[in-house]
Amino acid sequence: MDKYRLDYLEQLESEAIYIMREVAAQFEKPALLFSGGKDSITLVRLAEKAFRPGKFPFPLVHIDTGHNFPETIKYRDNYVKSIGETLIVRYVEDTIKSKKMTEPKGKFASRNGLQTYTLLDTIEEFKFDACIGGARRDEEKARAKERIFSVRDEFGQWDPKRQRPELWNIYNGKIHKGENVRVFPISNWTELDVWTYIQKENIPLPGIYFSHDRKCVLTKENQLVAVSDFIQIDESDTIITKRVRYRTVGDMTCTAAVESEASTIDDIVKEIKISRISERGETRIDDKVSEAAMEDRKKGGYF
Repeated sequence: MDKYRLDYLEQLESEAIYIMREVAAQFEKPALLFSGGKDSITLVRLAEKAFRPGKFPFPLVHIDTGHNFPETIKYRDNYVKSIGETLIVRYVEDTIKSKKMTEPKGKFASRNGLQTYTLLDTIEEFKFDACIGGARRDEEKARAKERIFSVRDEFGQWDPKRQRPELWNIYNGKIHKGENVRVFPISNWTELDVWTYIQKENIPLPGIYFSHDRKCVLTKENQLVAVSDFIQIDESDTIITKRVRYRTVGDMTCTAAVESEASTIDDIVKEIKISRISERGETRIDDKVSEAAMEDRKKGGYF
């Protein structure tokens, strides 16, 4: 790893640790949103750097859709146990039943939109006033509109016109009763930065990030979606076994794999360096519903 890249990562790490500590100082009941994906895993390592040898001043929270990759859930539970922190899990399935909601229909029907209701209920249940998330500005254009401290109104909604200035790394956490803030400590990081940091810190990851053989459905858009109980398999579908890995870990219903021979973090770093397509642009089916799909979800209270 070259000296410039190391110095740059140290700057990003220092900024993220500072933001974490600002959250602990400014808010009474923060939480860290943890899915078992690479970005939230990076957040946990940064929290260790910020607060060890003490315990985290917030629990880890996972909004579980029930459509996750089993490898991710296994990793989530083992990793949280290994670091000795508190994990709160709330289930979209419970929200669907309690609110008598109708699930989306279709071949690759996703519960991602319903996550919002479970998240907002969880924030209300525990009175969280800040939720730390792993969003990055290079993921999707709606993410780039958001500040590091992103204020949500009493209904959990995001208004891009209410963004606060963040000059000289001064973050304003003042909110009215009922409001909460989403905080993004790695907002200034890129996908390559995250992978290079994971490489530097030697952080363990779920195996699906690395090349493996998997049965997939080939979609009309030539995307590879893992065969699972959560998608509808038709007679006309093309089922193939491919050597793939995942750039992002979402629901099995809406996350496509990419063909890859990258079996180590070094291989992945090399692969990302030559990629010209963002991870969500290449692999997230739910972002392709409309041009403003992510922004619309965020306005409704999404992560």
